[in-house]
Amino acid sequence: MDDDQSKTLVAACKRGDRKAFDALLLLYQKPVFNAVYRMLNNVEEARDVTQIVFLKVFENLHSYDESHKFFSWIYRIAINEAINQQVGYKSYGQLNDDMEGTEDPQRDAGHCEMQRGIEVALMKISADHRSVIVLKHLLDFSYQEISEILQLPEKTVKSRLYDARDRLRELLNKESFL
Repeated sequence: MDDDQSKTLVAACKRGDRKAFDALLLLYQKPVFNAVYRMLNNVEEARDVTQIVFLKVFENLHSYDESHKFFSWIYRIAINEAINQQVGYKSYGQLNDDMEGTEDPQRDAGHCEMQRGIEVALMKISADHRSVIVLKHLLDFSYQEISEILQLPEKTVKSRLYDARDRLRELLNKESFL
């Protein structure tokens, strides 16, 4: 994400430019949805939470501190809302529909089973652990970016990621997916 572009749009939004907010929405809608989907593993829940995120962004844009990256601020809202949504949430959702098939149906079936196992295991670990896994491995954020998004020291992010991977590995081994 181009933070200069985001800051320009935010400044315009703060001046009352509704088209600038529409541009922010277009710029961040898909990445925010993807982050929320990876946390919830349910398309409908992710759509609802994404809408809530943008409502909160609109309502709280005046409180955005421009000394921080905008994407960190919006991702923090998204992760918090996804965690809030998970209270009592038990469904494991659907498999990722954009998985491409290969010439080998047996290999595809194994990959699908492995993916299902990972998704189920992700939903069994704590939201704190799931958030670092999602941000690092599924959304490819750096440790520094994750630190900004979660408002945690980088060492804590690394430690949490280590623990999350360990817990995920434990669950996957228990289910014989690895």
